[in-house]
Amino acid sequence: MDIQNNTKASENVRVKEFGEAIARVRAELARDVVGQSDIIDNVITAIIAGGNVLLEGVPGVGKTRLVRSLGRVLSLPFSRIQFTPDLMPSDVTGTVVVKKDASGNMVNVFRKGPIFSSLVLADEINRATPKTQSAMLEVMQEHKVTVANQSYVLDEPFFVLATENPIEQDGTYPLPEAQMDRFMFKLIMKFPAASELVDIVKMTQVTMAETASAVLDGKTILEMRALASSVPVIDEILDYAVRLVSGTHPELDSSPAATKKYVKYGASPRAAQAIVTAAKVRALMNGAFNVSYADIDALARPVLRHRIKLNYTAVNDGRTVDDVIDMIVSETKKK
Repeated sequence: MDIQNNTKASENVRVKEFGEAIARVRAELARDVVGQSDIIDNVITAIIAGGNVLLEGVPGVGKTRLVRSLGRVLSLPFSRIQFTPDLMPSDVTGTVVVKKDASGNMVNVFRKGPIFSSLVLADEINRATPKTQSAMLEVMQEHKVTVANQSYVLDEPFFVLATENPIEQDGTYPLPEAQMDRFMFKLIMKFPAASELVDIVKMTQVTMAETASAVLDGKTILEMRALASSVPVIDEILDYAVRLVSGTHPELDSSPAATKKYVKYGASPRAAQAIVTAAKVRALMNGAFNVSYADIDALARPVLRHRIKLNYTAVNDGRTVDDVIDMIVSETKKK
């Protein structure tokens, strides 16, 4: 009994320390970013869980500012890649160059590209050509780069936070499903409310630069990730998460009616992995050492919205992908 009590006390201490660290991150980000609390929490969740994030929003809502501020708060090496149609894969990953060594001999040397950082901002990622976008596939999934038959492993932690503009489509190349699937979350940054817009104007009148201070570092993030991985998930909740992801496939007999009516194709197994992994982090952020149904439900939209494709019936009925996800969640709960 004493051993159990000691173990429980240790868990409580670690959960409390985890929550305090998250509170410090939120407080510092609030110095640079007005509102967007749900977006901030989901970005923090993905980073601790080790996932990549796709931020979608119209220009000026603070996508780039949020990522730059995160680099300061988390005290991580930060790099920004501005994706354009003329960007080449070697501009992202790096290239092999020929140079003289100390003995005067010509040798091949790998010159690392901007992807070799801990926090990478892929700005307007859908403006690059498919050839350059494909250079991100290996690094986003396996955290390594292969150039000239030689692999180079990136230091941990490593994250890609990409942005895209949903309105302007001229000169863009839609991300293929294989790349979309490598993002743990797709988050929609909405236009700020009038009161928030006032605060934004006031903030930027003082300075346009980020002012947040560092409160975490890479080592601490990895420790927080290790703690999150130890959070238990009971079989009933794991089964619910799996049924939720499976329920996005219209070809399965067990899928909800909304799926059969509105979904063209469903989410990959990565969605189930992502929702469970992120739910563990969210549980700790809310002061719990166990995953709840509420954690799974709260993450359904960011995990699934970029992994399922709607059919023409959904378009004709005016259904958004979030609408359909909500229907799938509601029907899955009833089973």
